[in-house]
Amino acid sequence: MSMSMFWLLVPVAFFASFAATGAVRRFAIERNILDIPNARSSHTVVVPRGGGLAIVAVFLTCLLISTLLNVLTVRIGVGLFGAGLVIAVTGFVDDRIDLPVSVRILTHLSATMLLLLALGGAPEIAFNGLQIDNLWILTTLATLYLIWMLNLFNFMDGIDGIAAIEAITVSVGAAFLLWLPGNTDFAIFLLMLAAAVLGFLIWNWPPAHIFMGDTGSAFLGFILAALSITTEVLGVLDFWVWPILLGVFAVDATVTLLRRLLRRERVFEAHRSHAYQHAAQQFGSHKRVSVVVGVINLLWLLPIAAMVASDRLAGFSGVCIAYLPLAILALVFKAGVHQNSAH
Repeated sequence: MSMSMFWLLVPVAFFASFAATGAVRRFAIERNILDIPNARSSHTVVVPRGGGLAIVAVFLTCLLISTLLNVLTVRIGVGLFGAGLVIAVTGFVDDRIDLPVSVRILTHLSATMLLLLALGGAPEIAFNGLQIDNLWILTTLATLYLIWMLNLFNFMDGIDGIAAIEAITVSVGAAFLLWLPGNTDFAIFLLMLAAAVLGFLIWNWPPAHIFMGDTGSAFLGFILAALSITTEVLGVLDFWVWPILLGVFAVDATVTLLRRLLRRERVFEAHRSHAYQHAAQQFGSHKRVSVVVGVINLLWLLPIAAMVASDRLAGFSGVCIAYLPLAILALVFKAGVHQNSAH
């Protein structure tokens, strides 16, 4: 397949995801797979969930095609596919029967180990000149990173459109940084992910007609984290670029978690104390907050990530610069402080 034909998979992914999301929505309504509002919800009407199935199905298909076309090696392609499928299936079951935390952790660890085996281990990383090359330390850090990223996406998927906009802007930003030095095929691969999420976003745009559920949020968090390690292993994009692009979600979720831990709260219980949830209540709009997240990603985080990708800024320094104003913003919007009522 020529590169021009490969580009065609991007709009195909969009239309396939759009159609599949509509089909999943009808199925969810028929089978009563619904998100019922409660005291911790940021919505007030019943909405079908599970739309993430469409994203998973379309992107995993694109992944297989990309592997067949040698955009990814067979080992890496199979590793990404297998690990992503484990996360998606776990999320789908959890959407239906609320799996125990221990079961989720076990499956998440299994997916992480599968991915790292496929990649040949976690890559070496540098913290502003300090090179870490110890296998056990790297494996531990990579495991914690992958599990945290899949969980924080789940935590942050609390208002209409926000998780989809995050995934799209991060994927597009990374694709742009890959395209600049000529890594066109991998850039197109990332645009397929963005297109698959965009097809879902049409249905999830405020007011949402369907939610992605754990099936989609955990999958997206894991896949984006997995791709960040993959691009480092392949030497096509610095690892630190990705945590910078994911800064809004990483900072809000981390600040919220730390403040809840300090109050000795049960951190795995559902809540509405993230900064973005306070912002949505304050401004009376899911749409406005979700759009602002996309703007921050493209106008603040992407330029910093570009400096890291072009070696004009050290990776960890870039993370610190990117995160500082986001942390201040999270505190301004009272991340980790409970809301009194739903909006």
